[in-house]
Amino acid sequence: MGGSAGSFRQPTTAVSRIRTMAKIFGKLEPRDEYTHEVGPEPNFNESMYFNFFDPDRRLGGFLRVGNRPNEGYAEMTATVFLPDGRVLFDFQRPRITDNATFDAGGTRFEVIEPTQRLRTSYQGSPVALREPREMTDPRRAFTTNPRIAVSIDLVHTAVGPIYGSAHDEAEAEASHEEQFAKAHYEQHMRVAGSIDLDGERVEIAGHGLRDHSWGPRYWQAIDGYEWLTMNFGDDLGAMVSVIRRPGKAPRVGGVVVRADAIDPIDDARITIDYEPDGLFHRALAVNVLTRAGERLSIEGHVLSFIPLRNRRDERTTHVGEGMTQWSLGDRTGYGLSELLRTL
Repeated sequence: MGGSAGSFRQPTTAVSRIRTMAKIFGKLEPRDEYTHEVGPEPNFNESMYFNFFDPDRRLGGFLRVGNRPNEGYAEMTATVFLPDGRVLFDFQRPRITDNATFDAGGTRFEVIEPTQRLRTSYQGSPVALREPREMTDPRRAFTTNPRIAVSIDLVHTAVGPIYGSAHDEAEAEASHEEQFAKAHYEQHMRVAGSIDLDGERVEIAGHGLRDHSWGPRYWQAIDGYEWLTMNFGDDLGAMVSVIRRPGKAPRVGGVVVRADAIDPIDDARITIDYEPDGLFHRALAVNVLTRAGERLSIEGHVLSFIPLRNRRDERTTHVGEGMTQWSLGDRTGYGLSELLRTL
């Protein structure tokens, strides 16, 4: 796909279109769909993330590229949860020299129509984990499990508005070592395309969520979080976030999205059922209160799980990634339950 869709620099657009997009974004600007000027902070990070879940095929996954231009590399993660229980996983830190595009490690993100349609692609050879929990020892997991050829080509189409902010004052007031991205927005999407698994083509039709953030970030800047993404169809989605920092009260956020209407979440209580190790989650009970006064009880059952981690300065951040089936009243949906703990 050529032209402006192949770049994350803002294309030239009509004034009327920019004004329309500015209304959609609120404090965000049309150019925020593209990469930003690199800040002076050594840990400046700009990342895009997309997850996807096909309920009929019981298959899902996520792709992420995080550019760290001042450190000279990108973080690329590709994960696919297969219906037979295997998890395909690839992680790389390819060298980069700038922040012009999201194109690293075989993964590429393209804007087709800002705020409405984006394309993700991946080509690589992830490790195929029959026992995904082996990723607690990444070196061993990567050297003792087979790799398969995988190609992903997906188009993500908006089913709700973008929500977020280009400038989080609470984050911006902190030092760069303590920040965890001062600009951040998300959006619920319909997802369609294909995945080629060792020569076998699988058509994908489902839903997911996308995420774009920029600003200083160390994964070790926070004690932990619960980040829950939920899609129940074109007409209903939710995201719940609880972030924990040293010496501060938990920061609760999130939204319930019904078509074009967004109802922010003012309070959330999450009860987590862990496996005996205390880090691997297998079920969640989520109770939220929205700004409109609606109370919702959501149950989550983890269908597939992989433990990941990030290390820096002798501190380890554990990230549990669970492909999750959600139940809200008589609706069944799918999404990701991502639980982070820094030890």
